[in-house]
Amino acid sequence: MSTPFPFTAVVGQDDLRLALLLNAVSPAVGGVLVRGEKGTAKSTAVRALSALMPQVDVVPGCRFSCAPDAPDPACPDGPHEVGPGVPRPARMVELPVGASEDRLVGALDIERALAEGVKSFEPGLLADAHRGLLYVDEVNLLHDHLVDLLLDAAAMGASYVEREGVSVRHAARFLLVGTMNPEEGELRPQLLDRFGLTVEVAASREPDQRVEVVRRRLAYDDDPEGFAARWADEESDVRARIVAARELLPSVRLGDGALRQIAATCAAFEVDGMRADIVMARTATALAAWAGRTDVLAEDVRQAALLALPHRRRRNPFDAPGLDEDKLDETLEEFAGDEDGLGDSDPGDSGDGDEDPDPDGPGGGGGGRPPQDGPDDGGGDSGDDGGDGSGEVPAQGEAPANESESGGAPSPGAGQQSPVRAAEPFRTKVLSVPGLGEGAAGRRSRARTEHGRTTGARRPRGALTALHLAATVQAAAPHQRVRGRSGPGLVVRRDDLRQATREGREGNLVLFVVDASGSMAARQRMSAVKGAVLSLLLDAYQRRDKVGLVTFRGSAAEVALPPTSSVDAAAARLESLPTGGRTPLAAGLLRAYDVLRVERLRDPARRALVVLVTDGRATGGPEPVALAGRAARLFAAEGIASVVVDCESGLVRLGLAGQLAGDLGGTAVTLDELRADSIAGLVRDVQGSNRGNSQGNSRRAA
Repeated sequence: MSTPFPFTAVVGQDDLRLALLLNAVSPAVGGVLVRGEKGTAKSTAVRALSALMPQVDVVPGCRFSCAPDAPDPACPDGPHEVGPGVPRPARMVELPVGASEDRLVGALDIERALAEGVKSFEPGLLADAHRGLLYVDEVNLLHDHLVDLLLDAAAMGASYVEREGVSVRHAARFLLVGTMNPEEGELRPQLLDRFGLTVEVAASREPDQRVEVVRRRLAYDDDPEGFAARWADEESDVRARIVAARELLPSVRLGDGALRQIAATCAAFEVDGMRADIVMARTATALAAWAGRTDVLAEDVRQAALLALPHRRRRNPFDAPGLDEDKLDETLEEFAGDEDGLGDSDPGDSGDGDEDPDPDGPGGGGGGRPPQDGPDDGGGDSGDDGGDGSGEVPAQGEAPANESESGGAPSPGAGQQSPVRAAEPFRTKVLSVPGLGEGAAGRRSRARTEHGRTTGARRPRGALTALHLAATVQAAAPHQRVRGRSGPGLVVRRDDLRQATREGREGNLVLFVVDASGSMAARQRMSAVKGAVLSLLLDAYQRRDKVGLVTFRGSAAEVALPPTSSVDAAAARLESLPTGGRTPLAAGLLRAYDVLRVERLRDPARRALVVLVTDGRATGGPEPVALAGRAARLFAAEGIASVVVDCESGLVRLGLAGQLAGDLGGTAVTLDELRADSIAGLVRDVQGSNRGNSQGNSRRAA
């Protein structure tokens, strides 16, 4: 087993380390979600924490890590008698993004359950993580149904496995930590809320700190064991401090004054529900215990708010998480007082942790900041620190730094207008891909999925995950006499088992192809166009799609955003999109076609929906309209679903967008028709157009 990087050797990232330590002190806080750019020590810090977790005593031979002094009465390996246990280190279990449901919760042997009535259960990762740490890297890329199972188990402290009336339950209490890069997509708001604390991390821009990161990383890589040994004393001190804080935690007093500050803060920031209040109370209590105190102070409440509230303030996926600290200080000061458990701390001066309210407490440090200084050997790393921030998108309303980043150079003499802000988004009608897919689970188009309504049965390919009981019994029934059945039980063989086929919804790749030429550049018009695309992006977020953005203007087209799960990145690129120049419509379509071709190689199961936003005009070069028509027919030839959002305005309409939709084999809608309350039958039209196009292609091919 490789030597982990020491937790105390991580450079900077104070909030991240504090949030992890508070959960180690009190797992009831509810876990940590770590958000940040690549290369910011997220994974390194989490893996390093496992070495600091105190040992646990377990029942000998129990696969579910039951405590010997209070064994789980429902343990599948039980019942256990109360008695001496065996100590072992707390486990850190990693959940891969591509894990199956059976790997997470465990698997029942359905064949033995049907034939013998025996509950044969193979534990999953939730059982392995009981009384330890469960780590999910890239949690935002985890399938939704796995996230639901994971968070339900974390909330209930138990895992339930149900298979056709056969059920197993076991305890599953663990410290849950997830890490994610927001550029690759966001978690749903209700899932964000289930994480107790959230921390935003970024690589330091201070040269001295970055130098120290490199020094420590190189020293660790050269001699992991020797480097870890140099930090052993600091690691031992923090481990002892965690144990002491755990022992002190039941004695910490959360007075009425602190509770009033917590409630007032959550109300002032209009946080939904009551989970935030509870998490803040638990976090403030853990902060006091970490600082070696038995009373919760105002500074504990302030620090708890900074960790527990930012991710609960989001109202839509394009809102950046954050907290107005001036407003927080005003609220805490308004409700400050000498009531029970509040003391005389000034909330406005407590956030930086420079002063220690209890200098004699273990480790010192007001607010419970983790220790930073260690051996003066200059070796180690926060692991993957050093990201340069090059993946950041321009701020809303900010134009790209150079023309090559903004959709192609304009033709000579063509002016460029500054970006305009998008109009208010609205609820759009559902756009879907016709037919039945097999892509990743989502909420847009019909697909064969692991979860959904049962539509039939088939022989299993690999492990059986969803038994179709009636089909299994029907397959086994004719063979009972030959198999010598003599009792009431059904004699079932593996060849009799049938997998249920289910139909649900999949997520698609929604590729936006946006005309940013001069013909679209009227400010009110472009604002409406951006508002429509922003509305479709919001819909894509809710339906768990990947999105991409191709823009065309001047003399060329550009992939403004390659396919990604981060719709807020697409929104930022859209907001900063300049306009002006000619209309290279064919170039935009060909660039979109290339994007789809490459993406099909990467993710062949995910079907695409092209949303072309244009007035249909094509200018520049010889025969631009004919060339655009030929490019559009490439999409029709491959049956790629498409919708043209017609942006033509004025009394005289040329109908070019409708002609383009015909070449694409899709349908055309106006901006007004895109609204959910005014476009009945759009999905039917999209499907009908694509079916008709596919039949026409078949006849032409014949």
